[in-house]
Amino acid sequence: MTTAYTVVRGTRASQALAFAALVLVALAASLPLWGESSWMRDFVQIACYFIFAMMWNLLAGYGGMVSIGQQAFFGLGGYVMLALGNFAGVNPFLSVLLGALVAGLIAIPVSRIAFRLQGGYFAIGTWVIAEVFRLSVSNISAVGGGSGTTLTALRGIDKATRESTTYWMALACVVASIALVYLFLRSKQGLALLAIRDNEVAARSQGIAVDRMKLAVYAVAAFGAGLAGALYFVGNLRISPDAAFSVNWTAFAIFMVIIGGIGRIEGPLVGALIFWALNKLFSDYGSGYLIGLGLLAIVVTIYFKQGLWGYAQQRWGWTLFPTARRLVLTQAAASSPKPRPGAVPAAAAKPASATA
Repeated sequence: MTTAYTVVRGTRASQALAFAALVLVALAASLPLWGESSWMRDFVQIACYFIFAMMWNLLAGYGGMVSIGQQAFFGLGGYVMLALGNFAGVNPFLSVLLGALVAGLIAIPVSRIAFRLQGGYFAIGTWVIAEVFRLSVSNISAVGGGSGTTLTALRGIDKATRESTTYWMALACVVASIALVYLFLRSKQGLALLAIRDNEVAARSQGIAVDRMKLAVYAVAAFGAGLAGALYFVGNLRISPDAAFSVNWTAFAIFMVIIGGIGRIEGPLVGALIFWALNKLFSDYGSGYLIGLGLLAIVVTIYFKQGLWGYAQQRWGWTLFPTARRLVLTQAAASSPKPRPGAVPAAAAKPASATA
């Protein structure tokens, strides 16, 4: 018998769940043809929550860079989208992607300031940077100053077309975000990011370009946050500095990731659905609603330390997007070599004294 090792990433359960997800995406793509407009608005809201939480999870859960200032890029994406649509005459739906791109590019010089800080100082520093963005935009009268303004570039588009186009764009952004993050985490660069998260000094000693990888992840997370912000405000039709650069966005992202499971692709998805449902049902209760969110987060961190999806993964083996590698031992019968023509069998070749 010979022993062989096989690297396995997926399981039959993950393959079945992936097939179900494809069917669900195909069904969701047809929603504007038969669904209600309120359903599409709800999906766009969930999509924005999920994309923003996914980018925070990539930055903190996989990269170890805990930021509480990602709302800087969320608001920046929204304002760039509005400025291009209202003043430059660019199609607002195209401006969504351009706003995300600008947010990702601005993250590069911002990172030179943020990366001078470590640990808790990095988290507080990113919050300060977000406040600088908020105060700067509040003093720009062209975009409404502190009171904000309305997206007027969509006035010539009827409501049904606007809602269906926003919905399809949100669905495409969700699928693209999941696919890109999943493929990245399965690559060598994804392993390098996990090594940096676990021990930055050890990763650097193994030849990993730590600074380059952290900059790339920070820029990608900013791009995703800008995409979520631009998508949110193109559906909301109005933007203001307090709404766009509110620290609540990052607080809610942290809540969603912790509830669903940090360091897992499925975690932000589960957390976004739970947060949207709670927001839909209990947001009218004011401060009591926020207290309830805090208590729920405390309960989950105490009894489900790896989040709800992490608990389900450990107990039942559910993995929708498997990224870990597992070595599976397989045994097979060793094939004996065929005897050469004219060769004497081993038993016949023994001397008489050996067989006596």
